[in-house]
Amino acid sequence: MRRGRRTYGVIGGPIGAAAGRAVGGACLVILAACAPAGTGTGASGSATPTTPAKAPSTAPSSGQPTGEPPAGPPGVKPRAGEVRPIEHDGDLPPVISSLPTKRKVVFLTIDDGWEQDPGFAAQIRDQRIPVTAFAMRDAVEAKGTPDEAGGRARYVGAGKWGYFRQLRDAGVPVENHTLTHPDLRLLGRDAQRREICGAAKLIGKQVGTRPTLFRPPFGAYNTDTLMAARSCGVTAVLLWTATVQPGGKIAYQVPDKRLRPGDILLMHFRPNLARDFRVLVGKIRRRGYELGNLQAYLAAARIR
Repeated sequence: MRRGRRTYGVIGGPIGAAAGRAVGGACLVILAACAPAGTGTGASGSATPTTPAKAPSTAPSSGQPTGEPPAGPPGVKPRAGEVRPIEHDGDLPPVISSLPTKRKVVFLTIDDGWEQDPGFAAQIRDQRIPVTAFAMRDAVEAKGTPDEAGGRARYVGAGKWGYFRQLRDAGVPVENHTLTHPDLRLLGRDAQRREICGAAKLIGKQVGTRPTLFRPPFGAYNTDTLMAARSCGVTAVLLWTATVQPGGKIAYQVPDKRLRPGDILLMHFRPNLARDFRVLVGKIRRRGYELGNLQAYLAAARIR
Protein backbone atom coordinates (compact mmCIF):
# COMPACT_ATOMS: atom_id res chain seq x y z
CA MET A 1 0.00 0.00 0.00
CA ARG A 2 2.69 2.47 0.95
CA ARG A 3 5.69 1.23 -0.99
CA GLY A 4 7.94 4.06 -2.05
CA ARG A 5 6.42 6.62 0.32
CA ARG A 6 7.91 7.97 3.52
CA THR A 7 6.27 9.00 6.74
CA TYR A 8 8.05 10.97 9.42
CA GLY A 9 8.87 9.70 12.87
CA VAL A 10 8.52 11.37 16.21
CA ILE A 11 11.52 13.64 15.76
CA GLY A 12 11.15 14.06 12.04
CA GLY A 13 13.45 11.42 10.53
CA PRO A 14 12.14 9.19 7.74
CA ILE A 15 10.81 5.89 8.99
CA GLY A 16 12.47 3.00 7.17
CA ALA A 17 10.52 0.61 4.97
CA ALA A 18 10.11 -2.04 7.64
CA ALA A 19 9.19 0.47 10.30
CA GLY A 20 6.83 2.17 7.90
CA ARG A 21 5.01 -1.08 7.40
CA ALA A 22 4.86 -1.61 11.16
CA VAL A 23 3.52 1.87 11.74
CA GLY A 24 0.99 1.41 8.97
CA GLY A 25 -0.22 -1.80 10.60
CA ALA A 26 -0.44 -0.11 13.95
CA CYS A 27 -2.43 2.71 12.41
CA LEU A 28 -4.99 0.30 11.02
CA VAL A 29 -5.31 -1.57 14.30
CA ILE A 30 -5.56 1.53 16.45
CA LEU A 31 -7.81 3.32 14.04
CA ALA A 32 -10.48 0.74 14.52
CA ALA A 33 -11.28 3.47 17.03
CA CYS A 34 -12.58 5.51 14.09
CA ALA A 35 -15.43 3.03 13.83
CA PRO A 36 -18.31 3.37 16.30
CA ALA A 37 -17.38 0.26 18.25
CA GLY A 38 -13.67 1.11 18.51
CA THR A 39 -11.92 1.02 21.84
CA GLY A 40 -8.31 1.02 22.87
CA THR A 41 -5.92 0.71 25.71
CA GLY A 42 -3.06 2.88 26.75
CA ALA A 43 -1.23 4.43 29.63
CA SER A 44 -3.58 6.03 32.09
CA GLY A 45 -3.30 8.94 34.46
CA SER A 46 -5.43 11.40 36.35
CA ALA A 47 -5.82 15.01 35.36
CA THR A 48 -4.69 18.02 37.30
CA PRO A 49 -7.95 19.46 38.70
CA THR A 50 -9.12 22.39 36.65
CA THR A 51 -12.22 24.52 36.54
CA PRO A 52 -14.01 23.70 33.28
CA ALA A 53 -15.54 26.45 31.22
CA LYS A 54 -19.28 26.62 31.74
CA ALA A 55 -21.11 25.01 28.84
CA PRO A 56 -24.31 26.50 27.46
CA SER A 57 -27.52 24.83 28.53
CA THR A 58 -28.38 23.91 24.95
CA ALA A 59 -26.26 22.85 21.99
CA PRO A 60 -25.24 25.64 19.62
CA SER A 61 -27.58 26.15 16.68
CA SER A 62 -25.65 28.78 14.73
CA GLY A 63 -22.13 29.67 13.78
CA GLN A 64 -22.19 33.21 15.14
CA PRO A 65 -19.17 34.00 17.35
CA THR A 66 -19.63 35.42 20.82
CA GLY A 67 -17.43 37.74 22.88
CA GLU A 68 -14.18 39.30 21.75
CA PRO A 69 -12.34 37.68 18.82
CA PRO A 70 -9.17 35.76 19.76
CA ALA A 71 -5.84 37.56 19.41
CA GLY A 72 -4.45 35.31 16.69
CA PRO A 73 -4.30 31.50 16.42
CA PRO A 74 -3.68 29.67 19.71
CA GLY A 75 -0.71 27.43 20.48
CA VAL A 76 3.05 27.85 20.64
CA LYS A 77 4.86 28.76 17.45
CA PRO A 78 8.22 27.37 16.32
CA ARG A 79 11.41 29.24 17.13
CA ALA A 80 13.74 30.30 14.34
CA GLY A 81 15.60 27.26 13.03
CA GLU A 82 13.72 24.85 15.30
CA VAL A 83 11.95 22.81 12.62
CA ARG A 84 13.75 20.86 9.92
CA PRO A 85 12.24 20.84 6.42
CA ILE A 86 10.12 17.81 5.58
CA GLU A 87 11.32 16.19 2.38
CA HIS A 88 8.98 14.14 0.24
CA ASP A 89 9.01 12.22 -3.01
CA GLY A 90 7.96 13.90 -6.23
CA ASP A 91 5.05 16.29 -6.29
CA LEU A 92 2.64 14.21 -4.21
CA PRO A 93 1.61 15.43 -0.74
CA PRO A 94 3.91 14.23 2.06
CA VAL A 95 2.52 11.77 4.61
CA ILE A 96 3.29 13.13 8.08
CA SER A 97 2.90 11.36 11.42
CA SER A 98 4.91 13.82 13.54
CA LEU A 99 6.73 17.15 13.20
CA PRO A 100 10.54 17.34 12.99
CA THR A 101 11.37 19.18 16.23
CA LYS A 102 13.28 18.38 19.42
CA ARG A 103 11.18 20.82 21.46
CA LYS A 104 8.73 19.29 23.94
CA VAL A 105 5.66 20.20 21.93
CA VAL A 106 2.75 18.02 20.74
CA PHE A 107 -0.19 18.65 18.44
CA LEU A 108 -3.87 17.87 19.08
CA THR A 109 -6.15 16.74 16.27
CA ILE A 110 -9.75 15.51 16.36
CA ASP A 111 -11.68 13.50 13.77
CA ASP A 112 -15.19 12.93 12.45
CA GLY A 113 -17.70 15.25 14.13
CA TRP A 114 -20.36 13.05 15.74
CA GLU A 115 -20.53 14.36 19.31
CA GLN A 116 -20.81 18.15 19.15
CA ASP A 117 -20.23 18.81 22.85
CA PRO A 118 -20.73 22.50 23.74
CA GLY A 119 -18.42 22.10 26.73
CA PHE A 120 -15.57 21.11 24.44
CA ALA A 121 -16.15 24.15 22.22
CA ALA A 122 -16.15 26.36 25.33
CA GLN A 123 -12.81 24.93 26.52
CA ILE A 124 -11.22 25.51 23.14
CA ARG A 125 -12.51 29.08 23.02
CA ASP A 126 -12.00 30.19 26.61
CA GLN A 127 -8.67 28.47 27.27
CA ARG A 128 -7.31 29.08 23.75
CA ILE A 129 -6.19 25.51 23.21
CA PRO A 130 -4.81 24.69 19.75
CA VAL A 131 -6.70 21.89 18.00
CA THR A 132 -7.08 20.93 14.34
CA ALA A 133 -10.38 19.28 13.35
CA PHE A 134 -10.76 16.80 10.50
CA ALA A 135 -14.44 16.88 9.62
CA MET A 136 -16.34 14.02 7.98
CA ARG A 137 -19.64 15.03 6.38
CA ASP A 138 -21.81 12.13 7.51
CA ALA A 139 -20.69 12.54 11.11
CA VAL A 140 -21.17 16.32 11.17
CA GLU A 141 -24.62 15.99 9.63
CA ALA A 142 -25.52 12.99 11.83
CA LYS A 143 -26.06 10.53 8.97
CA GLY A 144 -25.57 6.99 10.16
CA THR A 145 -24.53 5.39 13.45
CA PRO A 146 -22.64 7.67 15.86
CA ASP A 147 -19.39 6.79 17.57
CA GLU A 148 -20.38 5.96 21.17
CA ALA A 149 -17.08 4.41 22.26
CA GLY A 150 -16.90 6.92 25.13
CA GLY A 151 -20.45 6.32 26.43
CA ARG A 152 -23.96 7.22 25.44
CA ALA A 153 -24.08 10.10 22.96
CA ARG A 154 -25.85 13.34 23.97
CA TYR A 155 -24.97 15.90 21.31
CA VAL A 156 -24.88 13.98 18.00
CA GLY A 157 -25.37 16.50 15.20
CA ALA A 158 -26.50 19.09 17.74
CA GLY A 159 -25.20 22.08 15.79
CA LYS A 160 -24.15 20.43 12.53
CA TRP A 161 -21.97 22.82 10.49
CA GLY A 162 -22.86 25.69 12.81
CA TYR A 163 -20.88 23.90 15.52
CA PHE A 164 -17.83 23.78 13.26
CA ARG A 165 -18.22 27.46 12.49
CA GLN A 166 -18.08 28.06 16.25
CA LEU A 167 -14.88 26.00 16.43
CA ARG A 168 -13.52 27.98 13.49
CA ASP A 169 -14.26 31.23 15.31
CA ALA A 170 -12.35 29.83 18.31
CA GLY A 171 -9.25 29.34 16.13
CA VAL A 172 -9.75 25.71 15.07
CA PRO A 173 -8.77 24.95 11.44
CA VAL A 174 -11.34 22.63 9.87
CA GLU A 175 -9.67 20.10 7.57
CA ASN A 176 -10.73 17.14 5.40
CA HIS A 177 -11.71 13.60 6.52
CA THR A 178 -13.87 12.57 3.47
CA LEU A 179 -17.63 12.53 2.98
CA THR A 180 -18.52 9.02 4.19
CA HIS A 181 -15.40 7.55 5.91
CA PRO A 182 -14.59 4.67 3.54
CA ASP A 183 -11.44 2.59 3.35
CA LEU A 184 -10.00 4.47 0.41
CA ARG A 185 -7.77 1.59 -0.67
CA LEU A 186 -10.91 -0.26 -1.75
CA LEU A 187 -11.92 2.54 -4.14
CA GLY A 188 -10.56 3.57 -7.51
CA ARG A 189 -8.91 6.94 -7.97
CA ASP A 190 -12.05 8.63 -9.31
CA ALA A 191 -14.13 7.42 -6.38
CA GLN A 192 -11.43 8.55 -3.96
CA ARG A 193 -11.37 11.93 -5.62
CA ARG A 194 -15.14 12.27 -5.19
CA GLU A 195 -14.78 11.56 -1.47
CA ILE A 196 -11.89 13.98 -0.93
CA CYS A 197 -12.83 16.78 -3.33
CA GLY A 198 -16.49 16.55 -2.34
CA ALA A 199 -15.57 17.07 1.32
CA ALA A 200 -13.18 19.90 0.43
CA LYS A 201 -15.88 21.74 -1.51
CA LEU A 202 -18.45 21.26 1.25
CA ILE A 203 -16.11 22.43 4.02
CA GLY A 204 -15.15 25.47 1.97
CA LYS A 205 -18.82 26.35 1.54
CA GLN A 206 -19.84 25.74 5.15
CA VAL A 207 -16.78 27.04 7.00
CA GLY A 208 -15.43 29.59 4.54
CA THR A 209 -11.95 28.14 4.00
CA ARG A 210 -11.15 25.21 1.75
CA PRO A 211 -9.04 22.61 3.58
CA THR A 212 -5.44 21.88 2.62
CA LEU A 213 -4.78 19.00 5.06
CA PHE A 214 -6.28 15.53 4.68
CA ARG A 215 -6.57 12.59 7.06
CA PRO A 216 -7.53 9.28 5.42
CA PRO A 217 -10.09 7.20 7.33
CA PHE A 218 -8.42 4.42 9.33
CA GLY A 219 -5.05 5.83 8.23
CA ALA A 220 -5.48 3.75 5.05
CA TYR A 221 -4.18 5.17 1.78
CA ASN A 222 -2.36 4.27 -1.43
CA THR A 223 -0.78 6.14 -4.32
CA ASP A 224 -4.20 6.81 -5.84
CA THR A 225 -5.19 8.49 -2.58
CA LEU A 226 -2.21 10.83 -2.74
CA MET A 227 -2.86 11.66 -6.38
CA ALA A 228 -6.55 12.30 -5.72
CA ALA A 229 -5.72 14.40 -2.67
CA ARG A 230 -3.27 16.52 -4.65
CA SER A 231 -5.94 17.22 -7.27
CA CYS A 232 -8.25 18.41 -4.48
CA GLY A 233 -5.77 21.00 -3.19
CA VAL A 234 -4.26 18.93 -0.37
CA THR A 235 -0.71 19.88 0.61
CA ALA A 236 -0.14 17.19 3.28
CA VAL A 237 -1.68 13.93 4.51
CA LEU A 238 -1.74 13.84 8.32
CA LEU A 239 -1.47 10.63 10.30
CA TRP A 240 -0.56 10.40 14.03
CA THR A 241 1.76 8.83 16.60
CA ALA A 242 -0.76 8.16 19.39
CA THR A 243 -4.52 7.98 19.85
CA VAL A 244 -6.60 9.35 22.71
CA GLN A 245 -9.10 6.85 24.10
CA PRO A 246 -12.16 7.32 26.34
CA GLY A 247 -11.17 8.71 29.72
CA GLY A 248 -8.33 10.74 28.19
CA LYS A 249 -6.01 7.72 28.05
CA ILE A 250 -3.20 7.86 25.50
CA ALA A 251 -2.61 4.74 23.39
CA TYR A 252 0.97 4.99 22.15
CA GLN A 253 2.44 3.53 18.98
CA VAL A 254 5.99 3.45 20.32
CA PRO A 255 7.51 0.73 22.54
CA ASP A 256 8.45 3.02 25.43
CA LYS A 257 4.82 4.25 25.77
CA ARG A 258 5.55 7.94 26.22
CA LEU A 259 5.12 11.26 24.49
CA ARG A 260 7.88 12.40 22.20
CA PRO A 261 8.65 15.83 20.74
CA GLY A 262 6.56 16.55 17.67
CA ASP A 263 3.92 13.90 18.32
CA ILE A 264 0.54 14.27 16.62
CA LEU A 265 -2.29 12.99 18.84
CA LEU A 266 -5.55 11.71 17.37
CA MET A 267 -8.86 12.21 19.21
CA HIS A 268 -12.50 11.72 18.13
CA PHE A 269 -15.73 13.62 18.70
CA ARG A 270 -17.06 11.09 21.23
CA PRO A 271 -19.36 11.24 24.27
CA ASN A 272 -17.85 12.84 27.40
CA LEU A 273 -15.48 14.77 25.17
CA ALA A 274 -15.23 17.86 27.41
CA ARG A 275 -14.30 15.74 30.45
CA ASP A 276 -11.83 13.56 28.56
CA PHE A 277 -10.24 16.61 26.97
CA ARG A 278 -9.56 18.17 30.40
CA VAL A 279 -7.88 14.93 31.47
CA LEU A 280 -5.76 14.83 28.34
CA VAL A 281 -4.59 18.46 28.45
CA GLY A 282 -3.69 18.16 32.14
CA LYS A 283 -1.72 14.99 31.46
CA ILE A 284 0.23 16.56 28.59
CA ARG A 285 1.13 19.64 30.63
CA ARG A 286 2.18 17.65 33.70
CA ARG A 287 4.66 15.85 31.51
CA GLY A 288 6.26 19.13 30.58
CA TYR A 289 4.90 19.44 27.05
CA GLU A 290 3.49 22.49 25.31
CA LEU A 291 0.57 22.46 22.87
CA GLY A 292 1.71 23.56 19.44
CA ASN A 293 0.10 25.36 16.55
CA LEU A 294 0.13 22.68 13.88
CA GLN A 295 -0.22 25.05 10.93
CA ALA A 296 2.71 27.20 12.08
CA TYR A 297 4.93 24.13 12.45
CA LEU A 298 3.92 22.77 9.04
CA ALA A 299 4.77 26.15 7.50
CA ALA A 300 8.16 26.09 9.22
CA ALA A 301 8.69 22.60 7.77
CA ARG A 302 7.97 24.13 4.34
CA ILE A 303 4.55 22.53 3.99
CA ARG A 304 2.04 25.12 2.76
